[in-house]
Amino acid sequence: MRIGAALAGIALLLPSAGHAWGYYAHGITGEIAQANIRPETRAKLDRLFAAEPLIGTPDCPLGNLVEAATWPDCIRREGWRWGYTSAWHYQTEPVTEDYDVRKNCSGGNCVSAQIERNFRILADESLPANVRLQALAFVVHFTGDIHMPLHSGDLDDRGGNDREAAYGIAPGLNLHWIWDGPLAERAITSARPSLVRRYTAAERAELAGGTPADWGRESWETARDFVYPNAFGRSPLDGPLPDETVMTQQAIEAAIPVSERRVTQAGLRIADLLDRAMEPGPLPEPARD
Repeated sequence: MRIGAALAGIALLLPSAGHAWGYYAHGITGEIAQANIRPETRAKLDRLFAAEPLIGTPDCPLGNLVEAATWPDCIRREGWRWGYTSAWHYQTEPVTEDYDVRKNCSGGNCVSAQIERNFRILADESLPANVRLQALAFVVHFTGDIHMPLHSGDLDDRGGNDREAAYGIAPGLNLHWIWDGPLAERAITSARPSLVRRYTAAERAELAGGTPADWGRESWETARDFVYPNAFGRSPLDGPLPDETVMTQQAIEAAIPVSERRVTQAGLRIADLLDRAMEPGPLPEPARD
């Protein structure tokens, strides 16, 4: 019985259809944002969510912030309609080279540029509600994506997807999947106090702030300085790393607070973006050429 239960538990960790940061972690960032936006922001968002039927994605609901956080992954099932958005979820740059927010972003097809673009669409009250609602979902989801370290830093391995890794006794995973799924889920469920709560002004000052370019750099640095060294026992700056590894229990325990911080920062920064987008006044100037 014990062996059967253990094997069943391992099966739950095995990759299914790949989704950045997993539905669970993305949903938690939406819950954090929901708990920290202003009441007037919440009221304005509720009016946008009323336009959900006009989006035309009945199999991918978009009626609240948690659903907004996962909607851009859900719609990727319909590649014929939404395939052009695939490149918007990441912006991986080699951790062995200098960071440049404009690299790997031809035509604005990268996560940092799409946060900026969709933020401006969301803020434009002259646009139809359904257009703004779609932009809202992209803002919420992509802000989560850019906080996952392996969406910004890699070693010519598709953000760790090509690095086979065992998660403790669970084999057959890869480094990206571990950070997307089981590691993020453990960080969230073990957090005390809960990550979903109202944060103090001091906490928000310490955890939030910055721009998409800043967030991408943070993730890239985290991949370089922690994710790869933690998984492989040495820095990628010291030479090529093997194609496979085992994340020991010690490595997993060390990674939990790093993952927890990135999820928290994503949720609070989503809240800040939504508050700013719903403020009256002139539209933000485009940040990119």
